[in-house]
Amino acid sequence: MKISLENKRAFVTAGGDGMGRTTAITMAELGAEVFTCDIDPTGLATLPDSITSWECDVGHSSALDEIFDQILPDGLDILVNNAGVSGPTKLVEDITDDEWDQCMSICIDSHFYCARRVAPVFKAQESGVIINMVSAAGIMGFPGRSPYVAAKWAVSGFTETLAMELGPHNIRVNGIVPGNVNGDRMERVIANHAALEGIDPEEVRRLYAIGTSMQCYVDPQEISDLIVFLASDFGKNISGQIIGVDGNTETLHPRN
Repeated sequence: MKISLENKRAFVTAGGDGMGRTTAITMAELGAEVFTCDIDPTGLATLPDSITSWECDVGHSSALDEIFDQILPDGLDILVNNAGVSGPTKLVEDITDDEWDQCMSICIDSHFYCARRVAPVFKAQESGVIINMVSAAGIMGFPGRSPYVAAKWAVSGFTETLAMELGPHNIRVNGIVPGNVNGDRMERVIANHAALEGIDPEEVRRLYAIGTSMQCYVDPQEISDLIVFLASDFGKNISGQIIGVDGNTETLHPRN
């Protein structure tokens, strides 16, 4: 089985680092014309020259509109809504309005802004793929992370609803649950959890691992591999699914 994205055009949000970066690079290697954006220009500057990028805060629809105005006249085949933030690690009574709003704007509003722009294009061409980054927090609870959980549950519902709404136009929509992904963001999540509960970060790392059936962490490339499969012709009848690459998360808050 050889996956090809030849003659496909793809837009990946937050492609400067982590899963977004590996996805953008993998898609380009498989022949796609790839576009991406990120709030941090540092990672964008080291992407392959074949990938077109913009510095952009996806929490603002106007910033995304400027990018889509340049991309969409020539068509688009794949949208990967990868952008997300961890949000505050606090008890609900300690969360500020700004912390709540910022988490929502990146984790769910950006998905809506992007889907709203690509839907008419995908409908006109009677094809298209949307892949939304969910989270195990989008299918279960997670004490101390209520804004993130609320946003990711919204992404799950948005994904399944879009699959129903757009399916008659041959547009596929799926969500991915990445699990414990190795990288800087995971390190920050562990550190914040450890600070909230007053325990050692290595204990948090252990607890996160045993919260999965396979007691594992995963690499960003594993997520990218599933994304390109779903975006390829091999995934032509897969839609409306929330698929985990997470070693089967049993709980996000294992008790010590």
